[in-house]
Amino acid sequence: MERERKPSAAKKPLIILSAFALLLLLVLAVRAVGVFINGRTPPGGINEELYVELNGSRQWISIYGEDAGNPVLLYLHGGPGSATSMYDHAFTRKWADIYTVVTWDQRGCGKSRGGADELSCGQLVEDGLSLTEFLRARLDVESLTLLGHSWGSYLGCRMALERPEYYDCLIGVGQLVDMRLNEELLAAEAAVWAEGDPEGQALLSELNPEQPDMEHYAARNALMERYGYGLFDCGRDYSLAAAVVFNPYYSLSDWLEYLRGENVYAELLLSEEFASLSLMDETRYELPFYNINGERDYQTNIGLAREYYELVEAPEKGFYVMEDMTHGLLESRSEEFSEILHEIAAGRQT
Repeated sequence: MERERKPSAAKKPLIILSAFALLLLLVLAVRAVGVFINGRTPPGGINEELYVELNGSRQWISIYGEDAGNPVLLYLHGGPGSATSMYDHAFTRKWADIYTVVTWDQRGCGKSRGGADELSCGQLVEDGLSLTEFLRARLDVESLTLLGHSWGSYLGCRMALERPEYYDCLIGVGQLVDMRLNEELLAAEAAVWAEGDPEGQALLSELNPEQPDMEHYAARNALMERYGYGLFDCGRDYSLAAAVVFNPYYSLSDWLEYLRGENVYAELLLSEEFASLSLMDETRYELPFYNINGERDYQTNIGLAREYYELVEAPEKGFYVMEDMTHGLLESRSEEFSEILHEIAAGRQT
């Protein structure tokens, strides 16, 4: 009777390494297929990525649309410094049937790693205006639609206020209005959440809305997460893992650079310039003004956004609320957000 032969102890590591190598090859092959699919250019459309020199800094953009003749939309990510290029094709392409969508990694973050020694809110506004001038010439359009999320909503307002002729519409998502007021309102709301909760009270004591420091930001984020108001507490309606793995704009070396990168925005976030930013004295816009906000958004306070919206004078305006939604609205419920964006676009065409 034959005995079953077992691999020797010496061969076991080789078998494990071979299995790992095969698994890695399989993952890379699947990624290659996904990247190829997402990297295709739609018939009659556009799919590009490139670096643009903006005010002495090399900055990365992507341009994607299903019809090259569609209006151009410039998407402004939040933060400042929170680039979303690692996965944002998963939700921005849901607008690509009605817009040619431009995504931009602002200086010093994402794939735009240079220019960090000149970080300021004013510099980022200048970069946005310079990018707009580049896009108007490259895509042969007179004006762009601006869509900004969180910090990007404030950035978009500043760009539109300074050069309204460059833009045909401004859409603020999770509208940031006034930094100190925003943090004061968050602290007041968090005091209600934390009643009777010693750990919540301890976090509350670390808030400093008048002059936010790193402890303040860490505590406010922890409070929102603790009580169900975190950025992505509403989940996502797409696979983040698939968006990352099949990202057509990130090579393996890009991912290594991203993982090795440092947060260069800490100094700006702790600056008086950032703590004192406000739109409260700027309420007259020469272009249509729209807001889309989460009903449960306290990261950029929805009540303050509504108050500011009521003060705004604009040729057209509209205020949309996504029910039972926190701050990550366009990234979490991307289908619902896209429907609102399509509604705004359709209303402007009639």
